[in-house]
Amino acid sequence: MKKILMVCTANICRSPIAKAVLQKIAADAGEAALWHIDSAGTHAQSNGERADPRGEAALKRQGYTASKHKSRAIQPKDFENFDLLLAMDSANLESLQRRCPPQHLHKLHLLLAYAPQTGTSDIPDPYYSNAQGFDRVLALCEAGSKGLFSQLSTRSA
Repeated sequence: MKKILMVCTANICRSPIAKAVLQKIAADAGEAALWHIDSAGTHAQSNGERADPRGEAALKRQGYTASKHKSRAIQPKDFENFDLLLAMDSANLESLQRRCPPQHLHKLHLLLAYAPQTGTSDIPDPYYSNAQGFDRVLALCEAGSKGLFSQLSTRSA
């Protein structure tokens, strides 16, 4: 089983979108049972907060099912329990690197490292944006998740 943790700042915008996208990609490929995908925030203020409704709307517009998301903060055990912790931007990655035990640093990456064709490394935080900002985040999460899945999938290429 592949264990992937998507990480953004508050765990209400980007990482829940990335989680939903990767879950659907794995399910569509018949590999849902082989993937454990979760999300967390580097600065999640309160556990249990719902995902931003604008992100859920962006997911629905593109045919994704929005889950009953509850935010949570990154926990020390996450560094051990997950195979990869994928940050949405370089600030999130730096926050993870500061907290991560040295033996698990190799697990930390940017999600868009799996989508070099996008020409960017950071998925922008859409919180102070509009619907188009959330659509852009979704498109970038799709690119990163597709690249990740193609590298890690059990399917033959």
